[in-house]
Amino acid sequence: MDVLMLSRLQFAFATFIHFIFVPLTLGMSFIVAVMETKYVRTGDETYKRMAKFWGKLFLINFALGVVTGLTLEFQFGTNWSRYSAFVGDIFGSLLAIEATAAFFLESTFIAVWVFGWNKLSPKAHAACIWIVAFAANLSALWIILANGFMQHPVGYVIQNGRAELSSFLDVLTNGYAWNEYFHTVTGSWALAGFFVVGVSAMHLLRKSNIDFFTKSFRVGAAFALIFTILVALVGHRQGNIVAELQPAKLAAMESHWTTQKNAPMYLLAVPDPAKEGNSLEIGRIPSVLSLMAFNDPSATVKGLKDFPAEDRPPVTLTFGAFRLMVGLGTLMLVLAVLAFIARHKPEDSSPRLLKILVWAIPLPYIALQAGWAVAEVGRQPWIVYGLMRTKDAVSPLAVEQVAISLVAFFVVYILLAGLDIFLLAKYARRDPH
Repeated sequence: MDVLMLSRLQFAFATFIHFIFVPLTLGMSFIVAVMETKYVRTGDETYKRMAKFWGKLFLINFALGVVTGLTLEFQFGTNWSRYSAFVGDIFGSLLAIEATAAFFLESTFIAVWVFGWNKLSPKAHAACIWIVAFAANLSALWIILANGFMQHPVGYVIQNGRAELSSFLDVLTNGYAWNEYFHTVTGSWALAGFFVVGVSAMHLLRKSNIDFFTKSFRVGAAFALIFTILVALVGHRQGNIVAELQPAKLAAMESHWTTQKNAPMYLLAVPDPAKEGNSLEIGRIPSVLSLMAFNDPSATVKGLKDFPAEDRPPVTLTFGAFRLMVGLGTLMLVLAVLAFIARHKPEDSSPRLLKILVWAIPLPYIALQAGWAVAEVGRQPWIVYGLMRTKDAVSPLAVEQVAISLVAFFVVYILLAGLDIFLLAKYARRDPH
């Protein structure tokens, strides 16, 4: 493999592992804040213990997530120096704001929250976790604004052979980025809901701490249902934006090869990029792709054949990841409805349902990872859409240098991910007392 492929694998792997931690941090911070607020309002000590129990799992995930995230920004200088030179004026400012404002705010108030249980008033202490939740999700906003520029570059001019910032307001109000942000955070909050529901279901199956985990189940079920619905609605809007701004990505997502009006969707298809078509198409539904993409059943959807071969995304991977995301999202919605129905007395629910909810914990993780695969792989061959190709962004390094760092990243990140899963499983099984 060449330097380009090794660098892509390294960044993709590091990002994949880091994003195991991110969504639970974003969602769990708000769930813990809700639990502690209920304690402040009601005086019910159960909610205080809930905030501490789930807060410990949040802290484990946050601490290890920080470690895996630190190296990502350095890779823009080591592995992608030509990219950094080209868009550093824009990209660097967003990452700097994320680090110096949102991340420091989050880290500071996490410390106050951890050590302030017996030193602050209940209201002041609850305010700290709300600040943490706000700062964590604000941190994600700056990162996604940076990614949004890569997906849909705005607010720049080309001068001296590089993209220079011309309007920070345009970058800040990039519609693509904002919808991408809401799609990500609603998915993260749904994930946190499923995590709480799954862990609570595990304890309810054991008939332990019924009151504690019934109340936890109710909070998690509400989050899971509300945000699973919202992530689907926002995802539909994201599809509309992709259809307008990145038609090649949309065509790859659906393995749609020929430009046509009333474009159909297939229940089952198998892409065959070598023959510029699909080797299998089953369940043709007329006009549905046009309707989903443009909210108009007679709209024209551009096919992959209308793009030069060198400008097409990897079709099979993009198509498969999109189908996986949508399929898991549909399954999550069904499970969220069942959990919400059972929320009043989950301990009396079918043991089979509780077991399914325990095993469903990984589903939103996989769905989110698949969604990001669609976003990033579907953007190829561009690192900045329409401006800079990925092959032109890589650093002039030796193959051996990148190969060694890739192996090092693989070993360290696998250990960190394994440690996170081990600690979460260990403390999730413990008695909340």
